[in-house]
Amino acid sequence: MSTMWIPTDNEKYGVVISGFRGTVPYGLPLEVGDTVQILEKCDGWYRGFVLKSPSIKGIFPATYIHLKNANVKNKGQFETIIPTEDSVITEMTGTLREWGIMWKQLYVKNEGDLFHRLWHVMNELLDLRRQVLVGHLTHDRMKDVKRHITARLDWGNEQMGLDLVPRKEFSMVDPDEISVTELYKLMEHRHRKKDTPIPTSTHHLFLQMKSLMCANLGEELEVFFSIYDSRENHPVSERFFVKLNKNGLPKFPERMERQCTLFVDLGSSDIRKDIYITVHIIRLGRMAAGEKKNTCNAQYRRPFGCAVLSIADLLQTERDSRDSKEDHMLKVYMCNTESEWYQIHENIIKKLNARYNLTSSNAGLSVALQLLHGDIDQIRREYPVLFTRGVAITRKLGFSDIIMPGDIRNDLYVTLERGEFEKGGKSVARNVDVTMYVLDSEGQILKDCISLGSGEIPVSEHHSFVLYHNNSPRWAELLKLPIPVDKFRGAHIRLEFRHCSTKEKGEKKLFGFSFVPLMQEDGRTLPDGIHELLVHKCEENTNFQDPARYLKLQYCKGNLHGNSQPVKASKESFWISSFLCSTKLTQNGDLLDFLKWRAHPERICDILSKFKDIDGAEIVKFLQDTLDALFGILDENPQKYGLKVFDSLVHIINLLQDIKFQHFKPVMDTYIESHFAGALAYRDLIKVLKRYIDRSIEAERQEHIQDVLRAQEYIFKYIIHSRSLYTLATGGQNEEEFRSSIYELFQSVRYFLSIESQGSSIITQTQAVFLSSFPAVYSELLKLIDVREVANLVRDTLRSMPDVLHVEYSLEAVKLQCIAKTVESQLFINPDSRCILLPVVLHHLHMHLQDQKDLIMCARILSTMFCLIKKDSSEITASEEVDMLVDSLLGVLLRTILEISNRSQPSGPTIRLQFQDVTGEFVACLLALLRQMTDKHYQQLLESFASKDDLRDFLLQIFTVFKILIRPEMFPKDWTIMRLVTNNVIITTILYLSDALRKNFLNESFDFKVWESYFYLAVIFINQPCLQLEMFSPSKRKKVLEKYGDMRVMMGCEIFSMWQNLGEHKLQFIPGLIGPFLEVTLVPQADLRNVMIPIFHDMMDWEQRRTGNFKQVEAKLIDKLDSLMSEGKGDETYRELFNSIIPLFGPYPSLLKKIERETWRESGISLVATVTRLMERLLDYRDCMKVTEVDGKKIGCTVSLLNFYKTEINKEEMYIRYIHKLYDLHLKAQNFTEAAYTLLLYDELLEWSERPLREFLHYPMQTEWQRKEILHLTIIQNFDKGKCWENGIILCRELADQYETFYDYRNLSKMRMMEAAFYDKIMDQQRLEPEFFRVGFYGKKFPFFLRNKEFVCRGHDYERLEAFQQRMLNEFPHAIAMQHANQPEETIFQADAQYLQIYAVIPIPDNHEILQKEAIPDHIKSFYRVNNIWRFRYDRPFHKGIKDKENEFKSLWVERTTLTLVQSLPGISRWFEVDRREVVEMSPLENAIEVLENKNQQLRTLITQCQSRQMQNINPLTMCLNGVIDAAVNGGLARYQEAFFVKDYILNHPEDGDKISRLRELMFEQAHILEYGLAVHEKFVPQDMRPLHKKLVDQFFVMKSRLGIQDFPGYARVSPIHLTNGSPRTCRNPTLGAVSPDGARLVNRRSPLSYPAFNRYSSSSLSSQASAEVSNITGQSESSDEVFQMQASPSTSSLSSTHSASPNVTSSAPSSARGSPLLSDKHKHSRENTCLSPRERPCSAIYPISMEPAQQTLTQQIGDPCMPRSDPNLSAPEKVMNPTPSSWSLDSGKEARNCVPDSARLVSPPVPPRPPHTGSPAKTYRAFSPQAFETPPAHPRSPHKSSVQSLTPSPTDYQSLGPVYNSPVLSGSSSSGISSLSRGSVTETTLTDGTITCTLIGSEELIKRENETFACMPPRYNLSEHGTGTSRRRAPLPHSLSVPPNAEPPALPPKPHVLRVHRSEGENRMDEILVRPRSQPRKVSQL
Repeated sequence: MSTMWIPTDNEKYGVVISGFRGTVPYGLPLEVGDTVQILEKCDGWYRGFVLKSPSIKGIFPATYIHLKNANVKNKGQFETIIPTEDSVITEMTGTLREWGIMWKQLYVKNEGDLFHRLWHVMNELLDLRRQVLVGHLTHDRMKDVKRHITARLDWGNEQMGLDLVPRKEFSMVDPDEISVTELYKLMEHRHRKKDTPIPTSTHHLFLQMKSLMCANLGEELEVFFSIYDSRENHPVSERFFVKLNKNGLPKFPERMERQCTLFVDLGSSDIRKDIYITVHIIRLGRMAAGEKKNTCNAQYRRPFGCAVLSIADLLQTERDSRDSKEDHMLKVYMCNTESEWYQIHENIIKKLNARYNLTSSNAGLSVALQLLHGDIDQIRREYPVLFTRGVAITRKLGFSDIIMPGDIRNDLYVTLERGEFEKGGKSVARNVDVTMYVLDSEGQILKDCISLGSGEIPVSEHHSFVLYHNNSPRWAELLKLPIPVDKFRGAHIRLEFRHCSTKEKGEKKLFGFSFVPLMQEDGRTLPDGIHELLVHKCEENTNFQDPARYLKLQYCKGNLHGNSQPVKASKESFWISSFLCSTKLTQNGDLLDFLKWRAHPERICDILSKFKDIDGAEIVKFLQDTLDALFGILDENPQKYGLKVFDSLVHIINLLQDIKFQHFKPVMDTYIESHFAGALAYRDLIKVLKRYIDRSIEAERQEHIQDVLRAQEYIFKYIIHSRSLYTLATGGQNEEEFRSSIYELFQSVRYFLSIESQGSSIITQTQAVFLSSFPAVYSELLKLIDVREVANLVRDTLRSMPDVLHVEYSLEAVKLQCIAKTVESQLFINPDSRCILLPVVLHHLHMHLQDQKDLIMCARILSTMFCLIKKDSSEITASEEVDMLVDSLLGVLLRTILEISNRSQPSGPTIRLQFQDVTGEFVACLLALLRQMTDKHYQQLLESFASKDDLRDFLLQIFTVFKILIRPEMFPKDWTIMRLVTNNVIITTILYLSDALRKNFLNESFDFKVWESYFYLAVIFINQPCLQLEMFSPSKRKKVLEKYGDMRVMMGCEIFSMWQNLGEHKLQFIPGLIGPFLEVTLVPQADLRNVMIPIFHDMMDWEQRRTGNFKQVEAKLIDKLDSLMSEGKGDETYRELFNSIIPLFGPYPSLLKKIERETWRESGISLVATVTRLMERLLDYRDCMKVTEVDGKKIGCTVSLLNFYKTEINKEEMYIRYIHKLYDLHLKAQNFTEAAYTLLLYDELLEWSERPLREFLHYPMQTEWQRKEILHLTIIQNFDKGKCWENGIILCRELADQYETFYDYRNLSKMRMMEAAFYDKIMDQQRLEPEFFRVGFYGKKFPFFLRNKEFVCRGHDYERLEAFQQRMLNEFPHAIAMQHANQPEETIFQADAQYLQIYAVIPIPDNHEILQKEAIPDHIKSFYRVNNIWRFRYDRPFHKGIKDKENEFKSLWVERTTLTLVQSLPGISRWFEVDRREVVEMSPLENAIEVLENKNQQLRTLITQCQSRQMQNINPLTMCLNGVIDAAVNGGLARYQEAFFVKDYILNHPEDGDKISRLRELMFEQAHILEYGLAVHEKFVPQDMRPLHKKLVDQFFVMKSRLGIQDFPGYARVSPIHLTNGSPRTCRNPTLGAVSPDGARLVNRRSPLSYPAFNRYSSSSLSSQASAEVSNITGQSESSDEVFQMQASPSTSSLSSTHSASPNVTSSAPSSARGSPLLSDKHKHSRENTCLSPRERPCSAIYPISMEPAQQTLTQQIGDPCMPRSDPNLSAPEKVMNPTPSSWSLDSGKEARNCVPDSARLVSPPVPPRPPHTGSPAKTYRAFSPQAFETPPAHPRSPHKSSVQSLTPSPTDYQSLGPVYNSPVLSGSSSSGISSLSRGSVTETTLTDGTITCTLIGSEELIKRENETFACMPPRYNLSEHGTGTSRRRAPLPHSLSVPPNAEPPALPPKPHVLRVHRSEGENRMDEILVRPRSQPRKVSQL
């Protein structure tokens, strides 16, 4: 039975509850929490997709899904699912998913703070989500939870940079369901809520008492806090009362409400700097603080201390730290004089606290304070913890700024001020204690009616604190009496006065009392103010049980409340002050008379006259009673009292307009609806109102009339409700009378409004008052009159306003406000009335917009209108309304937006905000209007234009407005929804208008400006950031595509369609539109690119037809491409698309394929190729520039781009721009020499002329001469920093010539001094010779400018091969290091990976002449050895033919690879591409000749330096002589004789006869040099080295005898170092020539095929058998650093064919940190498998290298263990050496070492200090390498079991110290230069420094040469300068050389341009090939 997949009906949406791997066929992997859409089901399985990846569909188990309810939209193939859950839950779920992804990225980006905050918010949201889903919340709680959720969502979205979400009632809104103006309002509301918090006018102060820190308290304390106004000198709030125990801590710590309080309802006026928090502290104890315990046991309340804190300090703390609560420590001052206690806080505030003592130095009152803002309900919501744990509420004294109707207060505040008492017969003053009671009329004490402060419960009696011995005490103690209203009548306060004895008993003696009633008989309460009470005498046993006995007495001095009783003469008085704060009681007699008007009917007129004088607060407290009384008087006699009642009613209504009482409006509304019963009042009210309106025309004083008109809203409410009551009571009688009165009233109004004031603006002000309150009447009229009638009344009223207004006062703004309120009223919402009102509204709007006045109000009206008019074409009314809006507003809206956008931005922030607001409002209105237009509306609009010119102006206008709308600054960054709606409206409108464009402006009516505006708008539209969907998250992209599609593709298709319609008019847009269209094609959208790229073919075709070429297209294309791709546009796909052959969008073929069909295909294909190559370089450049640090990639790709602009497309301006970009990169990397060469490229484009140049880059407008001068100086400065002084000298000379031409001697002097300084620096300062490395970049993953190319790089100072290799691998972290030097195979070239091949190469200098002249100091030669180098070489040894085991040099050949660069190094980059590679093979004989030549030259140099005392000691010469002689004695040169001087070789190689003769001459020459060197050595050798010298002499004679030399030929008797007049020539500059730079530098050059030989000698005298002993000492193999530190020394080993083997042949030991694959075994011993470092190859004779003294000392004790020997005592196994790993392996520092036990090692003596030598640039070795002599030896990697082990130095660790240049030499004997090669051993060789052909010259020729001046080669600085064939000016001779008296003075080197132009004719062919002259640059015309 087959099963079928059935589409699901209800099971459409679900959540994954268990993970599914999808391992079954067609399975869909699921993660817990994924939401899935289900398409089909079958046998427990579902088929569907995950919503976040809708393109991937599959099957999954049904049991893994929890189904949820959802609605299906567009059911079928393209159905969408809308969950039916709460929209807040849906939004929260999607948002949390998006946050989850971004939250992890925060951790990766190390944004820890936001990471943790977002984590807490996400957890909080999940908890709230659970609460909502459970559904157990009440309606109010659900509302609060949703509000909280949306607030958190908005916060998170803002923090994560997500979009602002518009919401209505906590739910997201669909932009299609609401008007654009409403959407804008929602967005703006949320934006303002986010950015500008609404300032609150209500504030609250939270205070928590923590402790009082004071020594020796010992008594309980009472602490009173209050807020005090120091300006008015009275308290602002009640008191907060806290009891403390004897330790200063709260007495009731478990009761938080007794420790914390909230001072509520503080107004903005209460938060200022002169408001203070005052603290008064009372102690409970003995009278005196220091009394003994047995003195008195009574407890008294006594003053202790006071503290104050300014609110300003609290505000400052709040601004600084935004913390929740701040702790404050208040200083407590003790009052020394108790008589001042009442004002102690005032004195502290006034800084008069010097008279008070602090309780102690570190004492204080610790409190926590926090200022809260908002109403009390808001505080309860935001800080629920405060109220749940308990907090005391401390009220403000009196009412708050805003009185709420529900507030019920009945508090009487009484302050015990002071008293005046007699002594009472005592010798001292009394200690007065005041006891206070509140009693009723029966004399019963009212319980708990005395409150000392909030925080503690009220008490029934209160004892004041006692002031010691004071008959005039001042307390100023504030008490609150919360007496119930019903107990107030008849209640009184009794105050009893007692004297407190300080004796043992502590008695309190009553001596008097006072009382005061709280309410008078007429119902008025005790008036506010100070009352002087009489003190009545009494005794202790006085009975107060019957209060009637004393209540009849007089209680107050003065006439209080009409008391006319005479005051008894009394000297004792007591003062209190009272203040009533009650919503139930009043102190106003006039109000009481008004409310009781029936008691005095004859006084009604008088009572109504006084009504306006009653305080408003008293009126609103009794509002209902007042209104009842008022309408009761009206009913009593309408004719008599009607006008005054009306005025009183107006007074009450206007009273409610006050902000303080505005909250009582609902009270009046409730009264009207529920309590008002005046059914006949409407007649009188209409009559009086009409009377006032009629009188307003003639009245001189309009104030009262204006008050009446302000109150018309409530007057109409009373009129309408009164009429409703009458209708209800009479069944609708007198309806016509009522309507007639209303119409008559409005007729008066219309006449009143139509009056124009003549010369006075009073009537105009009254009209404005009426209009401002008139719209509030509409809703009342609608209750009784038909909506259309009301609309007609309103329309006629609005029309009656005159259009032309008086100039002094304009009603325009007020009229517009009236219209705005009309549009917002219920009347305008009704479609029936709206169609009546709309014309008059549009008329006024059009008038204001045309004059550009009151734009903010106009925008508000328009926004409201469009919110009301829904987009529903089925309704005829809606369509008609849109017609009216289009006709009236579309044009004026467009003009308004244009004018607003073209205004200059206002400066003020408020004005700018309004400006931005009004722009957005008008834009939203325009979008709303366009979105509501249908085909019919567009058709009518386009037909309405009278002429094509009008249509043209309209199109230009709307296109310009659209460009403004899509500006990024139009809306805030996170308003993506608003931008998408805008774009949707724009593209819809453009589709309508493009038809009009095609129909009206093509062919003969073609209008270029309109079409251009259209195309530019389309391009700007496509390139908007908000439409680049690739930048959106997947979920956001999916939502946009579902709702709007990809609007870029739609617009692209429209562009293509419109372009095809242009025909011949296309030529007018070429090349103008090339840049914009190119920008469109760079958008990474495949369909859009496929549509747009064929347009370029069309452009090329039309341009070809017109001009025969498309140069304009090419130029514009290239210029725009650079700027666009530099901005980050374009990608690799785009480049491939541009150059591809594959078919593109629809029927259109690819660009290249279309071009191939054309007749101009060659030039077209060339253009495409050029653009493609440019894109390759631009993409590389952009990718490289993303890295912050400067590396080789950045510089390399900039050079590639620069050269492309110069050589391939000749874009001069772009070329110069990239010159300066490259220059900046070099400066950042401190490549000063390269920076100078780079800037020189621009310098060469300029001439020394006065041609003016425009401002360009950072250069100002100046002449060409001035700019070239600036460039020269900058280049010279960089050459100086880069120590390339030779090049700087040439520029100095050129600049000096210019100064000399203009007689600018000041600057000429500076140039000459600078030139001289450069000469000094050349001779005095040390320069390191850099290493050079060949780098191959193989594989497709490299950038285009590197891919499958090889370069030679100039290394940094001190940079060896390992360091360079590591640097390259850091720059290319994904690269694999290749472990061989062979040319890669094709698979490597095509691999999708990165392969690096690196090895060191040797520079081949061109200036051989300078380097061969010994008279030139080495400081000068060193420059020419490593500068201006075009060619480099790399040698690899191999065996050809059968290898002779006895003498392997017979078959050992050298493969020499010469690399020629495209430009010389150094240049504009540290690396250049290899242009040509030449490989030659050197025979063994040729190599031997080269080795001997180099060794002879080295010996000559050392002997010369020794003679001229350039050496500080003789050690280098000693070691060199020892190495050569010792090796020769042991068979070195003899190996050459055996190999090349035998008869068989001569017969088999007849062509080598000259070479064999040359080798023989060199051997004789070497012997002659050695003889002379020994003579020089004998002269300078120190005494302790004499035995060694004797040994050398003995061995030299043995050497001669072995060579068969008895005497030297006559031609060679002259000094081998070219003596003059038979004596050695000394240098004229012995100071500078003491040690050559080669001998002093750390980075020393040697052949890449040589190993340094190590031979350590003891510093003690050697016996005659020293040679044999030293020969048997084995050295240790060191790591790359250690080898360098050990110092090389001459070899003493003899040649043995069985003892040496190349490590390159035995094993290359690949080891790559990048994981390169190991080579196969067949490659490990092959000819191709050579070590990458040319320094490690044993094909050079190991000749000793001259060393510094510091180096010599260390090497004197160790013999050379690695040289081949012929010692018969060594067995064969001992002669086998350890194969060496590759020294450029990434495992640096792990090379094999010799495992010689410590006992066998000889310890070197300490290096003797070098005497200071100011003139020598040579430094001790330790100065270069601080780690020298410290690195311990490492273990070998692959040790062989042999007694003799090989050294394994790094090729970069040691180089020749001699001045002879590097040459390929074979390892072997130091004397002969012959090396053996065997498989079992490694022979280490040293390197000499030059490839110089040296011939023996007769003495006459030598003397002749000596007297000649040497032609010194000037340095090159131009990249194109290579050959040096011109005659040079002679350089100055050294000072010590003898110069004939008639010799001419030395000439200056030629100028650079001369060197470039004049070349010798005798250059050989190779030089001609190598010279790459720069193409003649075009002169820059304006740059």
